[in-house]
Amino acid sequence: MINYNKSHGGGELVDIIVIGGGASGMMAAIQAAKQGCEVLLLEKMAVCGRKIRITGKGRCNVTTMKTHEEILAAIRSNAKFMYSSLSAFDNNDVWSFFESLGCPLKVERGERVFPQSDRAQDVIDTLLKEMKRLGVRVQCDTQIKSIQHQDDGSFALKSNNGDSWHARAVIVCTGGASYPGTGSTGDAYPWMAALGLKVVAPYPALVPLVADEKWVPELQGLSLRNVRLTISDQGKKCLYDEQGEMLFTHFGISGPLVLSASGHCSAYWQKKHDRLVAHIDLKPALSEHQLDARLLREIQNMPNKHLSSMLKNLLPQKMVPIFIERSGIKESRVLHQLTKEERHHIIELLKDFSFTLTKTRDLTEGIVTAGGLSVKEVNPKTLAVKKVPGLFVAGELLDIDAYTGGFNLQIAFSTGYCAGRSACRYIRGEV
Repeated sequence: MINYNKSHGGGELVDIIVIGGGASGMMAAIQAAKQGCEVLLLEKMAVCGRKIRITGKGRCNVTTMKTHEEILAAIRSNAKFMYSSLSAFDNNDVWSFFESLGCPLKVERGERVFPQSDRAQDVIDTLLKEMKRLGVRVQCDTQIKSIQHQDDGSFALKSNNGDSWHARAVIVCTGGASYPGTGSTGDAYPWMAALGLKVVAPYPALVPLVADEKWVPELQGLSLRNVRLTISDQGKKCLYDEQGEMLFTHFGISGPLVLSASGHCSAYWQKKHDRLVAHIDLKPALSEHQLDARLLREIQNMPNKHLSSMLKNLLPQKMVPIFIERSGIKESRVLHQLTKEERHHIIELLKDFSFTLTKTRDLTEGIVTAGGLSVKEVNPKTLAVKKVPGLFVAGELLDIDAYTGGFNLQIAFSTGYCAGRSACRYIRGEV
């Protein structure tokens, strides 16, 4: 092995340099060190794990306890690429990893896994302590300016503060371009391009959507549970269809359903600029026939009440005025005066409360970044860049993204695990 203090071309010579101290970077550093390699982790921010700290609303949805098949189904783009790394280090391995290091986990609704303490910082601290135990050297406040692949196969790295290093292998884990306050500012995209690698233009995933209708801000703060959200193009081709929770905002819609749908919308808008249509089934558990029977019962029970009285039994209070306005029926209409056609129109609106979507919120607001280094450039078993021996990548830098629910952190841990172990095997001449 090469010792840290040796010099090489004017810079410190290191076995493996990991760039980026997020989930994938710390896991990569840990796994490389476990294999006996000397590892230096460089992080541009003042501390590691800034993005981990805000995941799961500060609680950190570490992984999921869903099956492999369900995990792969939840990966929106390039799921097949994840098969090897997920098989090597899956959700059960993530569970065992943290539990064995004194960070107990728990399973909540939707098979989501959180630390028992409900503190994301405990996840970060566990990773930091394990790196320290294994002798990983961590240097923060260090932003890499350039990476060059040398004729002798090593890598020359320079930082913004004038430091330089040479490494036999480099693992790039700099993330995407969402939440720049955490350090994810797309730093590695130009590095990859300079090395002759294809980079898919980044775009936001897990991001709120902007609606066009002027009445939408009036519903700001309204949370809808157990509704069905379908998003289609103008030709009614379905892009997304799922049941769950969503939220109206001052600009449009957000919440779990919307965030999961956003990657599909964002990908669509990368190619076309047409508007999309959001369809909300407010009563997915009831058929139109069952809804009609429900309305008839309501009318029979309070025939002399106004339309708003019946709708208050069917909808959140905040939604009633907007619903009535959109129905075109006068609020003062007495229930027993409703025509069959008006009743059916109410049912249609309950089953398809639709409006138009124009765009996503900005990339900087996305929880994860879609796009990034093309998976075609990377060996899925080793996370090695095919064209650049000794270069490995992991995490959000790759053109892979998934729905909410712990899937994106699982991707980070699985790819970090494989990249770290593979980099060490590369140094030993085993791959």
